[in-house]
Amino acid sequence: MEKINLEKKLGLFKETWTPKIISEINGQHVKLAKLHGEFVWHNHAAEDELFYIIQGTLIIEFRDKVVELNAGEMIVVPAGVDHKPIAHEEVHVMLIEPAAIKHTGDVQHELTKEKLEWI
Repeated sequence: MEKINLEKKLGLFKETWTPKIISEINGQHVKLAKLHGEFVWHNHAAEDELFYIIQGTLIIEFRDKVVELNAGEMIVVPAGVDHKPIAHEEVHVMLIEPAAIKHTGDVQHELTKEKLEWI
């Protein structure tokens, strides 16, 4: 039971699209990630996913709309909903999602990470 400084944790890595686990709560992982560029279309068939924007602007494309999120805003992407995050400039994001979630759902892509690091 120790406090976590998000800025210090974000300073521990540079790579993008590679979430780092910083905590666990009730079977959910709390993750930090740096995003830049376009991710891959994917969904998580059985898991919801929360995106909280710490810094920057994240665009999330859905099949039927586009949502722009700025620092201090969040969105929950429901299970099974196709989405594609896009960051035109570097974005810092906190993710809260089930520990067993697959990084890119059932999609295999060069950006897919099989195992995430704790920091």
